[in-house]
Amino acid sequence: MTNELKFPAGFVWGAATSAYQIEGAWNEDGKSESVWDRFTHTPGKIEDASNGDVACDHYHRWRDDIALMKSLGLQAYRFSLAWPRVLPAGVGKVNQAGLDFYSRLVDGLLAAGITPYATLYHWDLPYKLYEAGGWPTRTTAEAFVEYTDVVSRALGDRVKNWITHNEPWCTSFLSYEKGEHAPGHKDDWHGAIEAAHHVLLSHGWAVPVIRRNSPGAQAGIAFNINPAYPASPSDADAKAARNYDGYFNRWFFDPVFGKGYPQDKMAEYTANGFLPKDGLTFVQPGDLEAIAVATDFVGINYYNRAIMRDAGASDNLPPTENQRDEMTAMNWEVYPEGLYDTLMRVHTDYAPRQIYITENGASYSDGPNANGVVADERRTSYLHRHLAAAHRAIQNGVPLAGYFAWSLMDNFEWAKGYAQRFGLVWVDFETQQRIVKDSGKWYAQVIARNGLG
Repeated sequence: MTNELKFPAGFVWGAATSAYQIEGAWNEDGKSESVWDRFTHTPGKIEDASNGDVACDHYHRWRDDIALMKSLGLQAYRFSLAWPRVLPAGVGKVNQAGLDFYSRLVDGLLAAGITPYATLYHWDLPYKLYEAGGWPTRTTAEAFVEYTDVVSRALGDRVKNWITHNEPWCTSFLSYEKGEHAPGHKDDWHGAIEAAHHVLLSHGWAVPVIRRNSPGAQAGIAFNINPAYPASPSDADAKAARNYDGYFNRWFFDPVFGKGYPQDKMAEYTANGFLPKDGLTFVQPGDLEAIAVATDFVGINYYNRAIMRDAGASDNLPPTENQRDEMTAMNWEVYPEGLYDTLMRVHTDYAPRQIYITENGASYSDGPNANGVVADERRTSYLHRHLAAAHRAIQNGVPLAGYFAWSLMDNFEWAKGYAQRFGLVWVDFETQQRIVKDSGKWYAQVIARNGLG
């Protein structure tokens, strides 16, 4: 009798990073300033007053990092390219030194037997494009297509798995409405909604370019999804949960899968003055058709859930859904059932050809003990339970093709700086020493057996 959970043959096991979080070399070899360079160099924006100038120094240590990946048995590596490293002005002249870096990285991965999964945009917009209007302007979507063309022509003979954008909600609402991410605008609802549209439009325009330049490639987009649960069975809480779901999830999923923008949120944004009375005036004929381009997969980034309560409803029912006590260092609830629910919901509501879990992981601060061992049992437990939830979804018909742990190594965690550690590998940011954590060793065993013991 065994409790082993085997994953399907061909299931892809990987880990993920992003350029700004690990590369460093922020102004080397012709790279220009990004919105995140400017944001982190602005006092008061990052919790520990740090920046990504050096980060994990991956730009110089990539060979060692590939060896580290190989030691873990990774079958795939999801990384992003820094747009300002390739096109310093955002458009126009190509910085060959920057492009060559990614070409060497891809060659190194392939030589190690690791399949590259390239993300074209993980938030580091060239600052020159921000000065010209940034994502709220249509010209940035047009510039993204030029960038996609340059990169896919250079790497498309070897890279056959492409993700256009990572987490469009963060590029738009987190960056323009909440102000927590670069460029740090706050309460600019109109800018957030415009940015969201132009990110999605650039995705729709970019997919055919990828297919043209990289024959046989798979192309998709990665969404962070935050499933919303009503705090009680009341109509008020159900409405609050649907409202949040529209803001965080449906606003992005619906148009990409041909359903257009959610009408309930359109009405709300118009009523609140976030949109003009005549609606999405910046949406031009053909935009929604372009956004709904057929994709080969959708990426899901899952970390936690939202429990929604209408505190103002006078006739509300007592809460029946409460946050659990187990939290990560990010103060995020550990709720693996939410991953199962998310996978089932995406499969049922949108029917993508394939789904990848493109990010899933947890921040815990465990460091090396006196013997140099990082005994991060909580991360191992987190990953085990989420993989079990993913396996259950596969058993129930979800076309889940792969799993990418976030993250390969501890890195610069955006507005949190270096205070949060998500890595399977511990990094000493002073010396750049790497130590595989116990969770990384456990994950290597999962990969080797293609399942959970």
